[in-house]
Amino acid sequence: MNRLRICVVLVAAALAGWALRSHSTHAAEADHQDWPVTGGNSANNHYSSLAQINRDNVKDLQVAWTFDAKDSFNGSEIECNPIVVDGVLYATTARVNVIALDGATGKLRWRFDPNTNHKIGAYIGGKGRNRGVTYWSDGKNKRIFAGANQYLYSLDTETGRPVEAFADGGKIDLRDGLGRKPLNWIQLTSPVVAYKDLVIVGSSMGEAMPASPGDIRAFDALTGKLRWTFHTIPHPGEFGYDTWPKDAWKYSGSANNWAGMSLDRERGLVFIPLGSAVSDFYGANRVGDDLFANSLLVLKADSGERVWHFQTVHHDIWDRDLPTAPTLVTIKHDGKDVDAVAQPTKTGFVYVFDRQTGAPLFPVEEQKAPASDLEGEVTLQLSRCR
Repeated sequence: MNRLRICVVLVAAALAGWALRSHSTHAAEADHQDWPVTGGNSANNHYSSLAQINRDNVKDLQVAWTFDAKDSFNGSEIECNPIVVDGVLYATTARVNVIALDGATGKLRWRFDPNTNHKIGAYIGGKGRNRGVTYWSDGKNKRIFAGANQYLYSLDTETGRPVEAFADGGKIDLRDGLGRKPLNWIQLTSPVVAYKDLVIVGSSMGEAMPASPGDIRAFDALTGKLRWTFHTIPHPGEFGYDTWPKDAWKYSGSANNWAGMSLDRERGLVFIPLGSAVSDFYGANRVGDDLFANSLLVLKADSGERVWHFQTVHHDIWDRDLPTAPTLVTIKHDGKDVDAVAQPTKTGFVYVFDRQTGAPLFPVEEQKAPASDLEGEVTLQLSRCR
C-alpha cells in the first residue's frame, strides 16, 4: 500500500469557523462556545446551544481551514472527538500525537509525540485507537490528560510538555498497581473523566487470557497519586465476589471500561459501562454471573463507592459488552421529569434507568440463553427491554 497522509479535518472548527472566530468578540457567550468535553459535556449528550449556524444558512458554509497532521498511515484510526477550550482545539492524530490548534485559524500551537522517548531522543513507534483528550483546571493549573500506549500523560496546556511533577515525569504506567505479574498489555483509548481534583481512568486490554483486571482507578490530577480503586473483578469480601469462582480475581481479566464514561457532576456520580470478561467467547473457567462484567456501574466519583449497577448479560460468552458511554438525560415519565441515564448496547436495546436509584424506567425481563454444547460451559440469562 502506498504511504498515505492522514489529514485531520476538524469540522467544528473548519466548517463552523466563524463561530469560533467570534469567541473574543462575544464574551457573554464564551461559556457556550466551548466544546470542553468529548461528547460536548460530562453528560455525553452531544448538545451545543450555539445558534449562529442553522438550517437556513448551513448551505452557505465554506471550509475555513484544514490541518494536515502529516501522520503516515500505519494501521491506526482517527476516532477522536476534538475538544475546544478558550478558543483552542485539542485533539489526537492517527499516530496518537496530541495537538493544540488555534480554533480560528487552524495554526499549530504545539504537538506532543508520545512515541518519542524525549529523554534519550529515541523514536519508539506507536499506533492505536484514541477517542480524544481531557481538559482539567483548578483555576490556577491547566492540564490536558491523554492516553497513549500504556501511559496516561499530563500535559501543560500552554506548551504541550509533560508536567514533571505529575507521577513519573509527567506520566503514569497504567500496568502498575493491578496486582499482576508479568505486566500485561493495556492501553487507554477513551478520555479520562475529570472531577474536582481527580481524574478517573478506565482501560483497554486483551480479550483473551492472560489479561489484566479492568480496575477503575482515580488519580490525583496534580500529583498522579492513586486515590481510589474499584475492582471490577471483586476481591474476597467485596460485593460480587461470590459471582465468580473463588480464585478468579487472581487470574481472570478485563471487565474493563474501554468505551468511556459519563459524569453527573451535581450528584458526584460517574457512570461506567464495562466490557466482558476474558475470554470473550469461552467462560468455563469463570462460571457464574461474573459481576461486574457487562454492567453499567455507578460509583461515587470522589470515593469509588458503588451506588448501583445493572448487568445486561450474565456470564457473557458472546462479547456483548457495553460499547459506548451512556447519555444522561431528563425525560418525562409517568407525568414527571426524571433525571435518567440511557445506555445503548450491542444487542440493540437501550436501557433507561433512574439516575439516582438505578430503577428501570421501562420494563426489563431476563431471558434464558440457549444451552452450550461446549464441555464445562454454562449459559445463563440475558436481559432485554420490552
